[in-house]
Amino acid sequence: MGQMNDRTTTEFNTQCVIACHHYDGKGSVEAITLEAISDVLAVEDGSYVWLALYEPDELVLGKVQEEFNLHDLAVEDARVAHQRPKIESYGDSVFIAVKTAQTVDQRVRFGETHFFVGKRFLVTVRHGSSLSYRTARARFEREPELMAQGTAGGLYVVLDLIVDNFQPLMDEFSAQLTQLERDILSEDFKPNTIRELYTLKQDLTRLRIAAAPIADIISQLTRLRKELITDEIQLYLRDVQDNAMIVSDHVSGFDERLTSLLDASVAKVSMQQNSDMRIISAVVGMAAVPTLIAGIYGMN
Repeated sequence: MGQMNDRTTTEFNTQCVIACHHYDGKGSVEAITLEAISDVLAVEDGSYVWLALYEPDELVLGKVQEEFNLHDLAVEDARVAHQRPKIESYGDSVFIAVKTAQTVDQRVRFGETHFFVGKRFLVTVRHGSSLSYRTARARFEREPELMAQGTAGGLYVVLDLIVDNFQPLMDEFSAQLTQLERDILSEDFKPNTIRELYTLKQDLTRLRIAAAPIADIISQLTRLRKELITDEIQLYLRDVQDNAMIVSDHVSGFDERLTSLLDASVAKVSMQQNSDMRIISAVVGMAAVPTLIAGIYGMN
């Protein structure tokens, strides 16, 4: 297999067109232009196209809709980068929206990936924080058994990468929680720790929203579109489904652990405040006697 440029040069020479590849279904692949897609798909030879986009503009989306004959509502969904995770059927194709996550500047940033999946085409549309799917395409193209599965094989490698990218976040959350536990149990407790706990809880909630629906989406996909999902590719997708459920279980465990830490930190702050009040009361009590005596002698 020859090496190809990851960016396809077309009249739509923008950053949003990442790659457009034609697969003949027998192990051969070539880069094509957007304008050539409909011509390639017009030939009933079992080949298929994978188009990768990043935050496409109106011009590119309009051309994509024309070349693949996509439904208006599906394209409208892809145009808006705030979709809930879901799967929708539109005639001979399926629209899928999933959430993505990665760490940027020591904070978890979330994005979205939209899929248009048909028997002979796969379109991936990335929005927001999302790692490149170049490695997923490379894996797809070096494994003939996946290429033989057609567009479902391409869908699998991207979903697998999305779920795998959750694992480093799990490790980071675990490390942060361990450090926060030490901070809360230490003598030098800082009230700022509570703010960090709430920030972490927000990130965990959003990560649950991202990971949990993937398993259900895969279940619906294998149940509703049997013409796209063969028995063999179901085994691969089931592995992604299991991994997504594992991530969801970890997030639930972290959330329970975080709730306990929040309760402990609030209790510790209350204890510190009570201790401070006792000290202040004692100081006031000690100062009251000299003040009383001075007041009496002062009046006399």
